[in-house]
Amino acid sequence: MVKKEKQPYRMSFGLGGLFINESVDVARLHVLGERWEDTIVRAMEEGTTSLPKSASQRRTLREIVNRLSALTETELALFAETDDRTEQQALLWLAACRAYRFVAEFAVEVLRERYLSYRLDLSLDAFDIFWEEKAEWHTDVADISKSTRLKLRQVLYRMMREADILSAEDKIQTAYLTQRLKALIAEHRATDLAFFPGVSVEVVAT
Repeated sequence: MVKKEKQPYRMSFGLGGLFINESVDVARLHVLGERWEDTIVRAMEEGTTSLPKSASQRRTLREIVNRLSALTETELALFAETDDRTEQQALLWLAACRAYRFVAEFAVEVLRERYLSYRLDLSLDAFDIFWEEKAEWHTDVADISKSTRLKLRQVLYRMMREADILSAEDKIQTAYLTQRLKALIAEHRATDLAFFPGVSVEVVAT
């Protein structure tokens, strides 16, 4: 089990999807050691996103930065340098899981468990059941309106499809990680490999 008990349920991921192209642009714009807020300012000046309104641009960029900042320096460097789409997808899914406890727990408790038991169909009911289980014990989930919950469900399923761990028919797919990416994740925290269905969680000796 991934230990996320101390992290609050921040439910602000209901915007867009993985933002793959925009995230790559922001990562390549970011200078190691600079404040992410400065990166956001430069990204807005250079028109990194195609959104017409500055408020929408800033909101999207803050969401992208919130996820990218969850990566280690070496993971972020790989993300900025690689042209391998599968690595980009996997790193952004990893970032989303680290940034959001709810996404991380859904990845482990729903995606991984269903994959291991060969129940690969991921209906919308799977999200709703999981939501109700969390809402029973956590007010920060229970207090969210139905309309917001439906939006979060829509965005999470979109993120999983864009990460290529969910098919267009909503079937859980085996995640593909390159060897260097798998090693990089395991070096930082091997249990994070559990976010990817079909990937074994290897404990790396220190």
